[in-house]
Amino acid sequence: MAESTRPNFLQYCGYLLGKTLPDKYQDWVRNDLVGPGAQVRYIVRFTVPATLILLLFLLIPGPIWIPLAMMALLLIPLAYFVVALGNIYRRHRLQSHGLDPELMNEKAQRRGDRTREYYENRHGR
Repeated sequence: MAESTRPNFLQYCGYLLGKTLPDKYQDWVRNDLVGPGAQVRYIVRFTVPATLILLLFLLIPGPIWIPLAMMALLLIPLAYFVVALGNIYRRHRLQSHGLDPELMNEKAQRRGDRTREYYENRHGR
């Protein structure tokens, strides 16, 4: 019987909180951190829980613009730092799972290789 390549719910929750998964999930971790949609998943994982907590500001009495402004004052810097530190965090997670942190550069390297190949084919070098 083949083992599941996806962590169960408790393992996944631990992973979201920073726990390292067993080695049998390394393919899943690699795909999660550098696969298609990895940056979007990372941003959603940090902003959605914060947004849910900040919705409590809507319970403050008064005009609606006051709690919305307070939420924006916290969400805008959060979104900025989440995007700015995304590659650093994902590189750290790769390293903590025993994967090569240079996987983060794999997509850019392939794009550069294609560009170089196109240039060499076009100009005969």
